[in-house]
Amino acid sequence: MISARILTLRYGRRAVLEGLDFVAKPGALTAIVGPNGSGKTTLLKALTGEVPCEGDVSVEGLDIATTPAWQLAGTRAVLPQSTPMAFPFQAIEVVRLGLGRSVSNDTSLPHQALERVGLGGYEARFYQELSGGEQQRVQLARVLCQVWTPVLEGTPRWLLLDEPVSSLDIGHQLQVMEIARDYADAGGGVIAVMHDLNLSAMFADEVALMKDGTIVVQGSPDEVLSDDNLSFAYGCTVRTRSAPVDKGWFFLPQGSSAPRL
Repeated sequence: MISARILTLRYGRRAVLEGLDFVAKPGALTAIVGPNGSGKTTLLKALTGEVPCEGDVSVEGLDIATTPAWQLAGTRAVLPQSTPMAFPFQAIEVVRLGLGRSVSNDTSLPHQALERVGLGGYEARFYQELSGGEQQRVQLARVLCQVWTPVLEGTPRWLLLDEPVSSLDIGHQLQVMEIARDYADAGGGVIAVMHDLNLSAMFADEVALMKDGTIVVQGSPDEVLSDDNLSFAYGCTVRTRSAPVDKGWFFLPQGSSAPRL
């Protein structure tokens, strides 16, 4: 389990997080949603220890404030919104970074990770030559390589993903969300900062809806993604399960064609 208690972070007088409590369970995909500036990414960074804040955070019983980074890295892997790289690494070299201090002798693991994200055959391609969406999937392969086994020696491992589908077309969005879904179904835990409410409703077990540095409500998608909750959080009229009046077309992709493990 990942749990946070009374998280508070201020920039001057502005509260980015305000007395926030949060829990995510293994075996589940938890989506964090909300408007721009609501604190979603800051919450994820607080859960990883990237930004210091008041309060307590633990990952599978490990206090992130006192646990060595190398030990945390064996329990959870983090995908940031973007990962610029100044040097001309090949895709396979980027993915191998996810092995870290691993003692695994399985040299095929980075190749498997690239295959998993639909980039088999891209091993020798230079990272800077890839499209933004391809770079995002290479980075996903890296974090998958870091915690490839969702449960290790009885302890769940975690994927923490910050807007993992932001640069992707709808087919690859579905592929990435299916990877996250499969990881949770195998016993691992997934926390994903999301903007797409449709994908959140399709794939998440739990949704935490944020506004102004607090969690307005957390629960199942049916409980959280209601007209009233979304209209309050986003400051505009939101209607679920209905098409806009006089707008004719809308598109609902159903699933990717990529093979699943």
